[in-house]
Amino acid sequence: MGNDWVNIYDAGNIQEAGMIKGMLLEQGIECNIMNKRDSAYLMGNVEIYVQQNNEISAKKLINEHNKS
Repeated sequence: MGNDWVNIYDAGNIQEAGMIKGMLLEQGIECNIMNKRDSAYLMGNVEIYVQQNNEISAKKLINEHNKS
């Protein structure tokens, strides 16, 4: 990832991150998941990144999804 990628969401687990990623991809928003969870202690987050030009759209979609 280059410098134009921004973290837009911290998921609690890889399943939640995968669901959010799928939703974003369906809307044409390219995204990447970075798993920062420690596998032994299950600490940390799974982060979702999008390019800066998609940040606002992606955050709106996630907020709408979380409300439902």
